[in-house]
Amino acid sequence: MNSESDESVDSTARDDKTQEIDDQFRSLMEGLRTTIPGVMVLFSFLLILPLQATFAEVSTSNTVVFYLAFSSAALSSVLLIAPSVHQRVRAPISGIRRRTMRHVMVATKIAVAGTVLFIVSIASVVYLVSSLVFSDPVAMAATTAMSGVAGWAWFYLPLVHWRGEE
Repeated sequence: MNSESDESVDSTARDDKTQEIDDQFRSLMEGLRTTIPGVMVLFSFLLILPLQATFAEVSTSNTVVFYLAFSSAALSSVLLIAPSVHQRVRAPISGIRRRTMRHVMVATKIAVAGTVLFIVSIASVVYLVSSLVFSDPVAMAATTAMSGVAGWAWFYLPLVHWRGEE
């Protein structure tokens, strides 16, 4: 009888851990649902830019900045979408369930890498537009300010500022 009780406790502990892993993954998916549309809108605008007649007038350096924005938005899209693909491919197709926090951690790291690339893309677009509208020094100042705000809001606050509030 004691072994049945031990098995029941082990089963409950596994169920609790599986539930926690599913909750963490679900939380990650919720966060990505707000980020992915922003990346996709930026990527969509970048897709049509070279098709505009005036794009031929853009300087070589701004063409390089455009391509940095375009490629980082594309890579950001791939990485931010990857965790949701993991979820669809794992259990329903393969029968492999998420049982460890390792999968959640890998998916989170992929999402963070996608977020960093999103900042690169936004910064590149801010520079590109600012340099076309104003001058290079103004473009650099705008890009630095935007990158600083994004780094502060997206990384400094959650990783450093609120560190002691657990």
